[in-house]
Amino acid sequence: MEEMQNEELEPISIKQVALKWGFIAGIISIAFFMVIVMADLVGNSAVGWLGYLPFIIILFLANNEFKKEGDGFMSYNQGLALGTLIALVSSIVSGIFSYIYTKFIVPDFYEQMMDKMIGIWESQGMTEEQIDAALGIMSKFQNPELGFVFSVLGAVFLGFIISLIVAAITKKVDPDLSI
Repeated sequence: MEEMQNEELEPISIKQVALKWGFIAGIISIAFFMVIVMADLVGNSAVGWLGYLPFIIILFLANNEFKKEGDGFMSYNQGLALGTLIALVSSIVSGIFSYIYTKFIVPDFYEQMMDKMIGIWESQGMTEEQIDAALGIMSKFQNPELGFVFSVLGAVFLGFIISLIVAAITKKVDPDLSI
């Protein structure tokens, strides 16, 4: 009985909330990716931007949970750390899936994506020289291992940027700690 009371008094940690919501965000990211692939919308930038909406909602939910399950307060730094850790966990989960998908399930995924991008670029009026230059740059980064590394780094960076904004909105400073 005493052990249960001690657990109830222990405040929730950023790590606990980040792991929970990071896994949820990772699963949602995988589902979103599969919908994009099945709907043949790979390369559609509007749909790509729409993919950030679930992450933003998750940040609000996670910040609210942290405040509710904790002492009711959350500093800006705590919100920023929470969001960045969620982005890290989410990007690792979805990155592992993407690695398996592009390495074993659809090993020609990058070639398919390149063909689709060529069509998009041609419809935008890019010259053959511009397309060749773009393909030269893209081809250097088209392997599952680099895809994993860049997806994690990119997602953590963007998660940090989004968390800067969301933490500023959701912070709730303890007045007893204010000077």
